Amino acid sequence: MARKLDAVLLTVNVAGTVIYLLRASHAWVIPEEEQHGIHVITGEPFVWAAAILPVCVVFLVVNLTWGAIIVARKRWQGARAWLAVVAIWTVAVVVDFAHH
Repeated sequence: MARKLDAVLLTVNVAGTVIYLLRASHAWVIPEEEQHGIHVITGEPFVWAAAILPVCVVFLVVNLTWGAIIVARKRWQGARAWLAVVAIWTVAVVVDFAHH
């Protein structure tokens, strides 16, 4: 049962990173504008934050709860999946910031 839950949470987190990147992409630099030297940043940080904040809050709560359960119940096999999720979210954030 615990392994299935870990697999479900891992899958949900992968879907969450896709949603994060789709929502964050609205504030990414447009390549054509960058080629022409246009650097508009007026409202982009606000658009970016408003788009990703709900996703980040939900997954932060879910993943911190999951991590606390792993530690409290000493389910160290689940920690592998949890650490994989940390790596997946790190990659998603790096991809997002590479496009700003």
